[in-house]
Amino acid sequence: MASDTTEVSAHPNASRRRRDWLRFLAVVGLLLLFNFIGQQFFFRLDLTQEKRYTMAPATRQLLEGLKQPVTVTVYLDGDFPPAFRRLQQSVRETLNEMQVYGGANLHYVFVDPSAAATEKARNEYYASLFKKGLKPTNLGANENGKRVEKIIFPWATVAAGGKEEQVLLLRGNQAAPSDVRLNQSIEGLEYELASAIRKLTPGTRKRIGVLEGHGELSNVEAGDLIGSLQQYYDVFRVDLNKVRPQDMQSLSAVIVAKPATAYSEPEKFKLDKFITEGGNALFFVDAMRVNLDSANRGGMLSFPLQLGLDDLLFKYGVRVNPDLLLDLNSGVIPLITGMSGDKPKVEPMPWQFYPLINNFSQHPITRNLDAVYTKFVSSLDTVKAVGIRKTPLLFTSRYTRVLPSPVPINLNDARLEPEQKLYKQSFKPVGYLLEGQFSSLYANRAAPGTTEFQPAKSPQAKPSKVLVLSDGDFIRSEIDAKTGQPYRLGFDRLANTEFANRELVLNAVDYMLDESGLISVRGKQITLRPLDKLKAQEQRRSWQLLNLGAPLLLLGIFGAVRAWRRKRRYARF
Repeated sequence: MASDTTEVSAHPNASRRRRDWLRFLAVVGLLLLFNFIGQQFFFRLDLTQEKRYTMAPATRQLLEGLKQPVTVTVYLDGDFPPAFRRLQQSVRETLNEMQVYGGANLHYVFVDPSAAATEKARNEYYASLFKKGLKPTNLGANENGKRVEKIIFPWATVAAGGKEEQVLLLRGNQAAPSDVRLNQSIEGLEYELASAIRKLTPGTRKRIGVLEGHGELSNVEAGDLIGSLQQYYDVFRVDLNKVRPQDMQSLSAVIVAKPATAYSEPEKFKLDKFITEGGNALFFVDAMRVNLDSANRGGMLSFPLQLGLDDLLFKYGVRVNPDLLLDLNSGVIPLITGMSGDKPKVEPMPWQFYPLINNFSQHPITRNLDAVYTKFVSSLDTVKAVGIRKTPLLFTSRYTRVLPSPVPINLNDARLEPEQKLYKQSFKPVGYLLEGQFSSLYANRAAPGTTEFQPAKSPQAKPSKVLVLSDGDFIRSEIDAKTGQPYRLGFDRLANTEFANRELVLNAVDYMLDESGLISVRGKQITLRPLDKLKAQEQRRSWQLLNLGAPLLLLGIFGAVRAWRRKRRYARF
């Protein structure tokens, strides 16, 4: 009887073990099944409102098509204040997302430039970064009630195929508050890194023509712009008087770089045919003739500069007005203010004819752009052009003055305090982007110098883009008197500041010619949601107690409930 009782009592234990084993195997099987499905079907969920962790289609396409290993070295490792830790973490998150699509061809590493064991080794490493063009930032912060300064390098280098490209990670508008500028830098991380990768990725290079034959900027004056464009594109000088219209079809864009003399009708016909048949154009033109030598010798009158392009641009939807804009937010010119011994004393003085533009539209070309430098700029108006979308890109400040032609110009006026009551105009546009199918100026007319009738619409008509900026000096680099070489475009020697002229032009060309749409990534927006600092300080103690006490309370409740359930279960058994 005893043995029978043992067998009967053992039967429920065996059944329970069998059930536990089946449950365990089912769980393992489900895990293996989910793992297999996850490998076969890739997906990621981004639950943020602005989709900050979602790569743009153009970026994914670029990364998935990598044919060679790409290594990104980020010089942002180390201990930073909270604001810079946010930038550091955002760079890491962006590269993590990029690595998902780049796979084995994308690697990244974080480096602390200050981690050298000795001061000598650290300085040598700093010097090697200086040679690469990586400029440091002196970061100040308060730690334990003391002011601490630290040199950081907010840069990354992208290397592929034996070439290397530098990426500045701290961008944005320098006039904005520090937290806003950091946010702008974070918004641009994907574009800056993807753009550098694209620059190192071999592909078909498009062709850009820089027009000549009308006193345009020389190769030295436009040297930095041409050199910058040549990293992406093949750049050529083009004389409209010599080139045939069919030869221009090999170009993707042309740049009109500060002409000084008028275009003839046959030249305009070639330019018009190029644009209406799908070619893109960037016009950097002056509306008024200015001679600074005459202005320095006692003054001059500035009259309209007759370039013969007014009717062409009017047909496309924009008019460059014969005036000059003065702005209280301006650059400076050197003036002799006295004598220091037997030498003249030269000081920089504000010059309202050199507006500093710091108001932009939210278009990808100008979004989060730093200030740009202009000289003798004119206002722009739009006119009716069917099917053309007109986007203003740049505006003067709130305190602007418009002087219609003729305009008296005398450098000695910079010595005088400007009368603020005269600066009653605000936010005058000086740059427009025109997009669409442009109508030809020569439609239903004979081609200049021929009897060949032009149809109302060319059979080869295609949509295109035109940028018009009423300042020819916008793309002119200052020349180093000692070396004869151009400075970086936008660099002002007097203010020792580099403005964003170069970046704007490169963004515009990318927008016009990049078929992948990578430039649209610049439109990414991340909303700042700052805490109320006063409220946070007032409620600091309450939140600290909640964060410390709530987990302990929940843990205690869980333990009590679990003990009660175990006691009830085993007491009944």
